[in-house]
Amino acid sequence: MNTNAPVETELLCAACRQPLVLGKVKASYLGSSFEVDLPRCPGCGFVYVSEALAQGKMLQVEQALEDK
Repeated sequence: MNTNAPVETELLCAACRQPLVLGKVKASYLGSSFEVDLPRCPGCGFVYVSEALAQGKMLQVEQALEDK
C-alpha cells in the first residue's frame, strides 16, 4: 500500500466536479509560511478551508503570529 497516495474526500470541486483530495498546501500569513494538509482539487487546485478550521485553528495561528 502506498502511504503517499492522495486521500479522497467526500467533497467535490464546484468548478471541476472532481473529488477533492487531501494534500500539502502552503499557507502564508504576515510573512510566515507553513504547510498543512487540506482538501484540494487535483484539476484546478482549488483549496477548501472549512469554517471550523478558519475560525478555530487558523485564528489561533493568526493571533500567535500577530503577537510576535
